[in-house]
Amino acid sequence: MDLLTSFLDIILHLDTHLLALTQQYGIWIYGILFLIIFCETGLVVAPFLPGDSLLFVAGALCGMGSLEAPIIVPLLILAAFSGDNTNYWVGRLIGLALFKRADSRVFRREHLEKTHAFYEKHGGKTILFARFLPIIRTFAPFVAGVGRMRYRVFVLFSALGSLFWISCFVALGYFFGNIPVIKNNLTLMVIGIVFISLLPAVREFIRHRKQQAN
Repeated sequence: MDLLTSFLDIILHLDTHLLALTQQYGIWIYGILFLIIFCETGLVVAPFLPGDSLLFVAGALCGMGSLEAPIIVPLLILAAFSGDNTNYWVGRLIGLALFKRADSRVFRREHLEKTHAFYEKHGGKTILFARFLPIIRTFAPFVAGVGRMRYRVFVLFSALGSLFWISCFVALGYFFGNIPVIKNNLTLMVIGIVFISLLPAVREFIRHRKQQAN
């Protein structure tokens, strides 16, 4: 319970904690941020890590001069892109193993073929738009790998998604994070970003449950 409380405290007061970590670890904070973004996008077991809010606060700290935007932006784009690709190949390798048995009741070959067909048709925009959806962005590249989405297409949209996602949220934090009314209420802004970011996923979950009920 204490661990959960500590984690929630970090998420909800990310501005305070990230500033403290920056002051404590100096240049090593860039490596810490790289690792967080890499894990949030590259490990299917880590969708709970902060993404959008972390980027916004990092941008705000860039605006304050605590972090260097010319370093943080390309570094985190690389982290997001690397995480995406790691996730894809894990899914592709595990997927082949899971669906190898023709008599499996859970991992049926027809499900794999349907997933493959979906990603052949909608894979590019799925990878691109999923980048802006917490939790979903963690699973989309893994499923793309399982569904054997063409890698050259995946790489293209993964690169575009990483570029737009990192640049947009860091820029938002850089230009708006230090406006007095926002700076003085940055914790509320972080909570708001987390809440708004989760809305599409919650809406999709509710829609899916309603379809199952019908």
